[in-house]
Amino acid sequence: MKYIVFTDLDGTLIDHDTYSYEAAKPAIDELKQRNIPLIFCTSKTRAEIEVYVRELESSHPFISENGGGIFIPMGYFEADHPVSRTEGSYDVIELGTAYDTLRNVLTGIRSHDGIHVTGFGDMDAREVSEDTGLDIESATLAKMREYDEAFKLEGDEKEAVKLAELIAARGLNYTRGGRYWHILGDNDKGKAVNILTRLYRKDYGEIQTVGLGDSLNDLPMLHAVDMPVLVQKHGGKHDPKIDDPGINRVEGIGPVGWNKAIMDILEDIRESDR
Repeated sequence: MKYIVFTDLDGTLIDHDTYSYEAAKPAIDELKQRNIPLIFCTSKTRAEIEVYVRELESSHPFISENGGGIFIPMGYFEADHPVSRTEGSYDVIELGTAYDTLRNVLTGIRSHDGIHVTGFGDMDAREVSEDTGLDIESATLAKMREYDEAFKLEGDEKEAVKLAELIAARGLNYTRGGRYWHILGDNDKGKAVNILTRLYRKDYGEIQTVGLGDSLNDLPMLHAVDMPVLVQKHGGKHDPKIDDPGINRVEGIGPVGWNKAIMDILEDIRESDR
């Protein structure tokens, strides 16, 4: 049986405050030793994800900006697959809407409907750094967006409902992550996960997919995998907006819970192999 692990980054594999994955390193190393693909599936940009690809020496595909783009190393799959474009050493499958289109819609909502929002496109790298806690270099990478605009809403839940309606009326979608709202097109993490899962099945036959997340924007991914796992958010609780009883809730905040969940799954695999 081939296992594939899909994971969110912010607040899941990496700590919400420190952006460190050190607590998850034992499980990451174990996955690598067992040749189990670890697929980043995140709201982060391609430029941000590539930092983790290099640090963890990953040779596997990844999913950027809430399912906006799937980046597959050329020659990775034997099975044929559709390609929207090539980028460096990647075949890219694009599911998302162009960033400029999203920015224009969000700007229009702010101008014409009086909703106070601030997107990454409204801030320079220093302001993004101050708002997120990222260093300047990382904040610069976070602004290199292609399919998703991250933004803050300055208002209450009534404003949030109104904003959601306005986005939908313009034919677009939104999601809410651990820190920000995101405006996006007809894409989500689950659709991207399903595409990669089909490609893995073509190459390997029977597989089991694992998905780990912490927030509502991870729900489509969690619904798309065989073994969904929800880690605790940085406040020490599971996201109360996710009430699906079919999702396994693991104790441990972010990478601590991630490490525990993966180690438990690997132990189950070892038991079944005996």
